[in-house]
Amino acid sequence: MLVHMKTTLVIADPVMRKLKRAAATRGRTMSELVEAALRRFLDEEVKLSRLPPLPTVDTGGARVDIADREALYQAMEGR
Repeated sequence: MLVHMKTTLVIADPVMRKLKRAAATRGRTMSELVEAALRRFLDEEVKLSRLPPLPTVDTGGARVDIADREALYQAMEGR
């Protein structure tokens, strides 16, 4: 059994005009189009959260002791 919840949304006038036109063109209700758009958006959110891990690179370790200020300056200046 499907349960539907009635709610109020604030939609900008230009978007509402496009929604009304799209609903009329497709022969569907505005509610159907909004629900379909929300489902698609929410499904994409789930897909985006499942991204593969970023690759790792072995750089050979630190070249400068970051606690040694003079060594850092020399590294930055290319000496």
